[in-house]
Parts: sequence; C-alpha cells; structure tokens
Amino acid sequence: MPESPQPFMKQLRNNVIRAGLGALYFSGAHHLLRPLLSGVGAIFMLHHVRPAREAAFQPNRHLEVTPEFLRATLCHLRSRDIDIVSMDELHERLVQGRFDRRFAAFTLDDGYRDNLDYALPVLREFDAPLAVYVASDFAEGTGRLWWTALEAVIAKAEHVDVRIGNSALRLDATTPAAKQAAFDRLHDWLRALPGEHDLKREIEALCAAYDIDMEALCRSLCLSWAEVKTFAADPLVTIGAHSVSHCNLAKQAEDIAAQEMAASRARIERVLERPVLHLAYPYGDREAAAEREFALAASAGFKTAVTTRPGMLFAENAGHMTALPRVSLNGNYQDARILPVLTSGAATAMWNGFRRIAAA
Repeated sequence: MPESPQPFMKQLRNNVIRAGLGALYFSGAHHLLRPLLSGVGAIFMLHHVRPAREAAFQPNRHLEVTPEFLRATLCHLRSRDIDIVSMDELHERLVQGRFDRRFAAFTLDDGYRDNLDYALPVLREFDAPLAVYVASDFAEGTGRLWWTALEAVIAKAEHVDVRIGNSALRLDATTPAAKQAAFDRLHDWLRALPGEHDLKREIEALCAAYDIDMEALCRSLCLSWAEVKTFAADPLVTIGAHSVSHCNLAKQAEDIAAQEMAASRARIERVLERPVLHLAYPYGDREAAAEREFALAASAGFKTAVTTRPGMLFAENAGHMTALPRVSLNGNYQDARILPVLTSGAATAMWNGFRRIAAA
C-alpha cells in the first residue's frame, strides 16, 4: 500500500495556519477587522492544561496548553475589558440580547485531572468561571482514550504491525518523525472506521499487542467521580456532559445517540445532585455533530451544546443554542502574540469563509 500523504498534509496545514496567524498579527489586519468579525463574545475550548513535556514525540500536543499560556490568555481578555462568564451567564446574555459588553467563556473537554490541578488555580487568580465536560465512562475509569492509547503504543515501539483492509503493514517508529507519521496514518484510519465497535476492536488489538492498559491510562489521566464532585464544589466550576463513551454521535443510530447524551447527564446528576444543563459533543466537528445531534440535544433539555467548529459568537447564535462554535486554544500555537488575532475573530472568519453562523 503506498505511503499516506496525510502526515505531510497535516504538517503543511499547521505551517499554513501558523503563517496565517503570523501574517494577521504582523500586518495589523486584525485591528481593522475586529469591529466586523469579533462578534459579541467567544467560547474558548481546551482539553489538557499542564506543564510542557520534553518528549520529542507528542502527537496530541494540540490538545494541551501550559498554565502560563492560559494565564496569558486571561490577562489578554482582562486587558480588553472582556467579561469572563459561566455558560449559564453566556446563555442568559445571548437569550436576552445583552451585548453591551463583550464576554468569553472557558470550556474544557473530557474531564482530565490536570483541569483540577493546573487549570483551576490559574482561573481562580482571575475569578474566572469554567465549564468542564465529563464523559461518564472516563470518570468511571473504564473509558477508551484511544488517541492517547495510540500515542502510548507508538511511543514504546520501533515498528507497529497492523492490518488495514486486506494489507498487513509494518510502520516504522524508530525516530520521532517516523512515529509521528505512523500516528497520523493510524489515527486517520481509526477515526474513519464505520462504527464505534470497529474502532474499539482495532485499538484494543493494538493495545493488547503492545501491552498498553487502556483502563489504567484512563484512571491515570481522568478525574474520578469523587474528584468530579470535589471539582464541582468550587463556585467557579460548572460540570457538563460529554456523552457516556466519547463516541462519534453522528455514527450512532438515533436512539443510541440520544441515550449517550441522556445517560451521561443522568449519571453526572446522580453524583452531583444538581441539574446538568450543558453539553459538549465528542469530536464536535461536522462529521460528529450536525442537525440531528443539535435537535437531540435540544430535545434532551440542554440549555447549550458546544461544537468544535471554529467561530465567534454573534447575536444570531441565540437561535442555535445547541450548535455553538468555539475558539480553540491549540497547543501547537502557544504564542501570546496571536491572542489579539484570535479575539478579533479574523482567524475563525477566514476559516469559515466569512459566514457568521455555520450551524448546518
């Protein structure tokens, strides 16, 4: 089977994004575009917040930022006189059309322990609310963080043997660059499998072959239910739902997708003894959350549901409360100079072809 072009294309995409952010910053174009594109607010998306790691092979680096970069983001927002609000307050301002002041919310997906250890102390410094979306299987300690498990497999191997379709492949993993290429190849293959049972079968086979314990990995990285309860006791913290198994909801039958949302919510509500009114779709892109999922979230009674589609908030988003866009704080671009570009709306506007609302 010929070598996949995906690793090269991903690196090219990262380079193009980095160059584009730099061009917007150095040209000063974001200053001119801000009044047109910044909207009324933004929802920032994070996953891990933890100190930088030194390993040369970090294929999931985009999912983590340092406490220092989070602090720089908060300092920037305060300097712009932007209110930092909870998801309840964000919902209220959108519904009521209260746009006299711009606002921002911070959201963290999956429910990682470092959110408690590193993100919360930084946010406390600024009296800044945060929402943490918990996948209930992760809190149970039984979840499949398959992207992290894949990283662990490749990190310890010099080659990875795998069967894709009718082809048996041996992927080189002797250098950091080779490991990255192998990860990109296998990540894209796993993500494209037709069903969750296919992904489960293949990642479990890889973990068994290379002696990776996925449940132990989950327990080491994710908040337990006891920790979720401790986290939720802080008045700055809102706990939201992130499905039961972190599956691609769009690939599920409608009743299963609805159950993933409802059961996750019910489990968290039993632990916290309070309503859970906010949802984040796993993966959250167009292939994982679209009109059917938006309608299911609304029918389930969620006040808001967030995607991973990039975008600022505009008044029109009040009509699409279960299809809210976010602005990613991406670990590949931890440069404080880009923060004015991100909050100007210029970067996400260009990504979206200058459409204000991209909920369909």
